[in-house]
Amino acid sequence: MAAKQIICFLLLTILAAVASSTKPPFSDDQLDLGGLSRKSFPSGFIFGTATSAYQVEGMASKEGRGPSIWDVFIRQPGREPNNATGEVSVDQYHRYKEDIDLLASYNFEAYRFSISWSRIFPEGSGRVNWKGVAYYNRLIDYMLEKNITPYANLNHYDLPQALQERYGGWLSEKVVKDFADYAEFCFKTFGDRVKDWFSFNEPRVIAALGYDNGFFAPGRCSKAFGDCEEGDSSTEPYIVAHNLIKCHAAASLRYRLKYQATQKGKFGILLDFVWYEPHTRSKLDNYAAQRARDFHIGWFLHPLVYGEYPKTMQNIVGDRLPKFTQTEVEMIKGSFDYVGINQYTAYYMYHVPQNNSAIGYQQDWQCGFACKIHSSLKSKVLDFKTLLLIYIYIIYADDRHGVPIGPRAHSDWLYNVPWGLYKAVMYVKERYGNPKVILAENGMDQPGNVTLPGALVDTERVEYYKSYLKQLKKTVEGGANVIGYMAWSLMDNFEWRLGYTSRFGITFIDWNTLKRHPKMSAYWFQKMLRRN
Repeated sequence: MAAKQIICFLLLTILAAVASSTKPPFSDDQLDLGGLSRKSFPSGFIFGTATSAYQVEGMASKEGRGPSIWDVFIRQPGREPNNATGEVSVDQYHRYKEDIDLLASYNFEAYRFSISWSRIFPEGSGRVNWKGVAYYNRLIDYMLEKNITPYANLNHYDLPQALQERYGGWLSEKVVKDFADYAEFCFKTFGDRVKDWFSFNEPRVIAALGYDNGFFAPGRCSKAFGDCEEGDSSTEPYIVAHNLIKCHAAASLRYRLKYQATQKGKFGILLDFVWYEPHTRSKLDNYAAQRARDFHIGWFLHPLVYGEYPKTMQNIVGDRLPKFTQTEVEMIKGSFDYVGINQYTAYYMYHVPQNNSAIGYQQDWQCGFACKIHSSLKSKVLDFKTLLLIYIYIIYADDRHGVPIGPRAHSDWLYNVPWGLYKAVMYVKERYGNPKVILAENGMDQPGNVTLPGALVDTERVEYYKSYLKQLKKTVEGGANVIGYMAWSLMDNFEWRLGYTSRFGITFIDWNTLKRHPKMSAYWFQKMLRRN
């Protein structure tokens, strides 16, 4: 055998040994904590990870589960990279014990999961699928066996398709009762063990991406903003958001009136919040940044705290913005015990005059130039920069004078801007009465095509978590009522329109075998969260 062949053979043998070994391909010395530990946070501070049903469960069309709007939406060929689906995903339906064992071994004490509405009620209401109920009972019971606190989210984008067909889903006020009934069933069935509840994950994303440009299910929008067969971007996002807020409040009311006193749990909502920083010190840029905050987190948190939409939205949207009745205001205002904030990144914002050629949610941000960007959505293949612009709906600058706002992750929309987390949390503290907050999602991705063993050495993710947790610590020291932190995500999974081309997990998933491999970031948390 030639010397070159021998060297290659030896290298391959070493790599194979490392990949198959349970010992991580890095040393403990590489897991620098940057001075962080459990003692950096108050006693009782919760650390956990998060996932969602459609992204991890699998068994999407089995064991009695009815289809959700996402099952139907991604059937269109070419809509997902490699026509990916959540039919199998990481198969947590069968592997939940292994996943909870991993989570516990990383020294986390909480797991934020979501319940698939259509796994419980295949038609959205009426008939119960008891196999689905049995699955969540098994999952919850095993969490408790492993001393993991369950944080249950009632809906993470996946509305039952039956309700979409029956009355238009989130567009109809009829969904309010169906959601409250579904929530009450979960309280009654699981509430003896689940003490921490959320109504929705990122309702803004449901309303905006689902009904303004059609990029997410159910794919509705005006023709000017996306490749949609039907929809109205000028009104439907606001109608949907209005109904989502009423769904949340109705479920909260059921919980408080019938279950909270005996079950002694808490009920909240999960809201996404990109921090928007003015690009310059000009008044116009400052107004633009504040407008962005109002149309983003204020769209939902303002009604929940003050009983009305932000004045900025009322003035710009006018009669297209639905109004709450006085009875609804009384039900909505204060309808949460805590709020989850999903915070990943930040952008510089600057003012661009409004373009009135078409009206939609993103136009109401007064972004102008974004209209031209949205014309590219008629193509079925979208690059990451377009995805970013879809997500935030406003023209933004990611640098000042050629200097990026922070290092970029794999996704073009995601920059490492830890000071943005600090500002976002302090903004909620100061503007919304310092509510109890869980930093409920935070993380970064790497490419989907990375391979073992190199994929396990995710040093950039470790640095991301370290820098963001330092800023979270600062918010606590600054008086913010932050009670917990949850990393996104426990494992690589189905990443919505990115399919399996993006990996956010602290656990690597081999898509051929579904074998789990802890990454360096998992061991970093394990070390940071050690007790004693």
